[in-house]
Amino acid sequence: MQRRTVLRSAAALGLVALAPPLFAAAKLKPGANAALIVVDVQNCFIDGGTLPVKGGAEVVPVINKLSLAFQNIVVTQDWHTQGHASFASAHGGKKPFDSIKLNYGNQVLWPDHCVQGTEDAALHKDLQLPTTQLIIRKGYNKGVDSYSAFQEADRKTVTGLAGYLKARGIKTVYITGLATDFCVAWTALDARAAGFEAYVVEDATRAIDLNGSLAAAWKQMAAKGVKRIQSGDVEGA
Repeated sequence: MQRRTVLRSAAALGLVALAPPLFAAAKLKPGANAALIVVDVQNCFIDGGTLPVKGGAEVVPVINKLSLAFQNIVVTQDWHTQGHASFASAHGGKKPFDSIKLNYGNQVLWPDHCVQGTEDAALHKDLQLPTTQLIIRKGYNKGVDSYSAFQEADRKTVTGLAGYLKARGIKTVYITGLATDFCVAWTALDARAAGFEAYVVEDATRAIDLNGSLAAAWKQMAAKGVKRIQSGDVEGA
């Protein structure tokens, strides 16, 4: 009763609204057992590229700043062959963003993008990630798409990333890049399936949001224990 009276008096004086929170939320501090995964920050996904993600270039300074907090960084690159099975141009009468059934399941068809060795497939020139130790190239098998940094879309062919991270003693991954609802989400879900703690840094990602795909991706990630954070939640970033 005494506490209630004190609070009522404080509220009357306007003090409760002005009082700072008793405990500030602790920031996350990535250590030697954490890795930053930078997904597909390539020219093809930036304005002017073949499959631009709205606001894609905006992630670059956020990721650069975030990288200062990490000893371990992995970068991924979409790396398609000419005539890749995920390209609408490889299927007569189909257009970008149609869906078809391939031998491993449903496939969204995309404009030709990130073709091996082209400037379109190059990493964005302003990325500054000096502690990067590994670049994973994915989607180079002509008949299979690959969104995740861990596993191709057939859900059988692995990239070797999980084994690499485990061999390095990595327990936690922080995922950034393009696009939130495709390659970032698939990477996060596969990270959890492989036993890693996984964070997606929301302001270091941008989405395509195709037919509600962004909301669906966040829902799937939350259901599997992926944590949604902002770059400001990371100490040293």
